[in-house]
Amino acid sequence: MRVAVFSTRPYDRQFLEPANAAGRHELVFHEARLDETSVAAANGAGAVCAFVNDRLDAGVLQRLHAGGVRLLALRSAGFNHVDLAAAAALGIAVGRVPEYSPYAVAEHTVALLLALNRRIHRAYNRVREGNFALEGLLGVDLHGRSVGVVGTGKIGECFARIMAGFGCQLLGHDPLPNPACLALGMRYVEMPGLLASSDVISLHCPLTPQTRHLIDADALARMRPGAMLLNTSRGAVVDTRALVAALKAGTLGSLGLDVYEEEADLFFHDLSGEVLQDDVFARLLTFPNVLITGHQAFFTEEALTAIAQTTLANIDAFEDHGQPLHPVSVERLV
Repeated sequence: MRVAVFSTRPYDRQFLEPANAAGRHELVFHEARLDETSVAAANGAGAVCAFVNDRLDAGVLQRLHAGGVRLLALRSAGFNHVDLAAAAALGIAVGRVPEYSPYAVAEHTVALLLALNRRIHRAYNRVREGNFALEGLLGVDLHGRSVGVVGTGKIGECFARIMAGFGCQLLGHDPLPNPACLALGMRYVEMPGLLASSDVISLHCPLTPQTRHLIDADALARMRPGAMLLNTSRGAVVDTRALVAALKAGTLGSLGLDVYEEEADLFFHDLSGEVLQDDVFARLLTFPNVLITGHQAFFTEEALTAIAQTTLANIDAFEDHGQPLHPVSVERLV
């Protein structure tokens, strides 16, 4: 099958080509992000391989269908960027990578937490400038602190295990409590209770209509003064403008982000020679208690290997049986 691969970076080829070592499929790589301006590049392909910031709305899907595409093979667990109802109406199957390496994302989240708590990002810059003063670098012991985990699937569970190792008290919020987290001593509470009782809040939930802007101005007001917020899930789970307001007011202690709700035009690109046009993102960068990475949490050898292998397995299964190995249906939106 001919597969048009969008949002391609060198590391995508590095892992996808070995996963297709038998040469069963013709992988055609495109650096461009998939949207209405680049969709014509998929003409003649039976499948499209898309990433998190590719645009897969009804208009783009209609043009993909007209060009012969019958499968969307997502290189991600999330599928909020796909109009699943439109895909179903057009008869386009959607497959995803339900999990790759939960350790990758969980460990990156902990890295953000530790760097923010001990001001490592600021200390690094100071030392390089010959400034060895400790003022402004004071942290706290994590042992005994309350850590709230919002979303306790595989990634949330891995994060909770690490924090349990630090001796933290675990609070969780999830419609389906995870027995493994309960075994760690996690106590499940409603969202207001988690916000009010946690020193650190880490978001690991999918982006759905119910979780969009889950952390808004009201939620931030319910948090403990000086609490830390971490988001390595999806950018739109938090209201970024509300974050800026809370940081300006000094009520939010620190913020670690690996995702951003308007990241499509920023992340995965080298913009070092350009002026950032996103004023909200630029404002975030001015706060000394904010640490942002560019959707890097998934970026390990193990995760990229698993993503590539599962993506090709979805394409193989569709060609053999008419359904991807890990399908996504419109019912998942309910």
